[in-house]
Amino acid sequence: MNTTIESVARTTRGELLRMRTWPAVWVTVGAWIALALMFGYLFGYLSYKTGDSSFATEGQTKQALLAELMPASIPDVLVQGTPMFGGALMMVLGAIVAGNGFGWGTWKTLFTQGPSRTSTVVGSLVALTVFVVVTVAATLVLYAGVSSLIAVTESRDVVWPAIGDLSRGVGGATLVLEMWALAGFALGTIARGPALSVGLGLVWALVIENLLRGVGELLGPVEALTKIMPGTAAGSLVNSLLSMPTDTPGVVDALSGQRALVTVAVYTIALPLIAVVLVRRRDIS
Repeated sequence: MNTTIESVARTTRGELLRMRTWPAVWVTVGAWIALALMFGYLFGYLSYKTGDSSFATEGQTKQALLAELMPASIPDVLVQGTPMFGGALMMVLGAIVAGNGFGWGTWKTLFTQGPSRTSTVVGSLVALTVFVVVTVAATLVLYAGVSSLIAVTESRDVVWPAIGDLSRGVGGATLVLEMWALAGFALGTIARGPALSVGLGLVWALVIENLLRGVGELLGPVEALTKIMPGTAAGSLVNSLLSMPTDTPGVVDALSGQRALVTVAVYTIALPLIAVVLVRRRDIS
């Protein structure tokens, strides 16, 4: 048992080193941070200052816009971008981590000379999870700084959200992004390469699920299928965590909060198991 834990720990450290020195990882994380800042605060603040409406703020008063930019609204802002944009980028991250393990021959070398296949995959999954958690933490710090700056600039009191609300927001964002990252990892394992898995993941997250939800309004069997899709579960979970309705892309009201949470949790358990089983049973060459 101790040997297995040590093997996983060594693999995790190696994977963290590989990811830290990999430009593609930082570009992906940086893209999420940039999108989170733009859609979370920049567009809303520009609309507030200029009085212009955008697709994200249409119909809201200036006071309502400003309220959403205050520190008290951090939990809502943190989670509402995760079902679609954040999820797609985390899926890319998971796909390139697993896909390049095959494409660069890294895992083949480890499987023949180092730890077991299971330890290697588990270590890679742990490293991926660490990056997801760090990404959420960095986003939270960024939001806290930006919202505080806006509050001070607009001569408003800096009122922080309740611990319970903040915990739900952080937990929901982490769980949704983790599910998408694991989905990308599973795709990278199935395709045994980054290019195909990234392409399939983006098409699914950004196109196919939205099309199926549109068709599902007309066809009963398709609607039933959409109820168990990862995007629907993630969007419904985020919707249940928000304090007020939103038209943010990817946020849907298809499932109850409890059912959405269970569905997302099932995916976070099943997807890494699929990856481990595939790696253990397939020829690595």
